[in-house]
Amino acid sequence: MPGHPERTSQSVEGVWQALKVFATEAEDFGKLDIAAMKGIKRTVRRLGPPLGHRVAGRLLGYEEARREIYLPTYRWMLENRAAEVVEELRELGSRREVVLLDYTTNGDVADLSSPLSHAALVAHHVDHGQRRR
Repeated sequence: MPGHPERTSQSVEGVWQALKVFATEAEDFGKLDIAAMKGIKRTVRRLGPPLGHRVAGRLLGYEEARREIYLPTYRWMLENRAAEVVEELRELGSRREVVLLDYTTNGDVADLSSPLSHAALVAHHVDHGQRRR
């Protein structure tokens, strides 16, 4: 986990929510243990606007947090926990077109107007790995 190598999480979202800091509440490492997504979100309605995400004592802005927390954590998950699925997608994609569906289509880490698309992140990882071979 970025900034906390001694900690692990059940999900990428757990890391993202655990490191989020609000005016009324600091990090919540209890989010790391949630395996089912129920109760994992920390909402603006309850806690007010987020101030950022804290890593190694630094409070990161939204885009910087995406780059330093979300992307590396997501990549680690794809490489270490979903490697077989990623390889299956690569193999399938070598034979035919593969379409990944998601709620959003935002694959641009700098576009802060909407959440990042998981499908876009997976597709980028699958494609990037093929080019490295």
